[in-house]
Amino acid sequence: MRTAIYFTPAPDHPLTLAAARWLGRNVHGEDVAGKPDLEGISPEDWRELTAAPRRYGFHATLKAPFSLDAARSVAGLDNAIQAWATETAPFELPALALRRIGSFFALVPGEPSETLQHFAGDVVKAFEPFRAPLDEAEFARRTKADLTQSQVENVRKWGYPYVFDEFRFHMTLTGPVPQEKQALLQEVLGRQFAEFIGKPLTIDALALCVESSAGADFTVFSRHTLREP
Repeated sequence: MRTAIYFTPAPDHPLTLAAARWLGRNVHGEDVAGKPDLEGISPEDWRELTAAPRRYGFHATLKAPFSLDAARSVAGLDNAIQAWATETAPFELPALALRRIGSFFALVPGEPSETLQHFAGDVVKAFEPFRAPLDEAEFARRTKADLTQSQVENVRKWGYPYVFDEFRFHMTLTGPVPQEKQALLQEVLGRQFAEFIGKPLTIDALALCVESSAGADFTVFSRHTLREP
């Protein structure tokens, strides 16, 4: 079993519902209403291109999936997130943008946010005591990509390469997209998420997500609303 701390909008938020239609799965575990606009791509291609984000669910990673320390429990982590959330103010991203990151597409902030960077770093540090250390095999797996020395050190200390200065908020919509299909996917996604692109998004909660067994879908276990201290 692994846990993760994500941001994902509320279950009834229009963005949650649009993302659930696009991915064919709702990270909150609710039924998906409606189908995505697939004009230009086949259902088979859509299933393949969305396979990875479908398993993880629509979210932005704040503390990447981790195994709990042997002395910790999901209930304890849940309580700690609740306490932290009541002392942390919500804030707004002025606008979302659809961007290609390498070969995959995601919704990202339209401009840098120092508030967001500090918030994400605080989440990483606050819940680090709940993370079990990586064993040698897991460390090797997480560092076999083409990482910088700084990113390798992040894995060694925090279990994940993309934290603090390396953190980039993104809500993933596809897995790797072949170059010849990228323009088409950009067009399809632009239609699917048109009402959210260029519009603000409030970061108003932390979601505790769980992977019940290796390879299982991640699902929201609990969602804790941020409140003014």
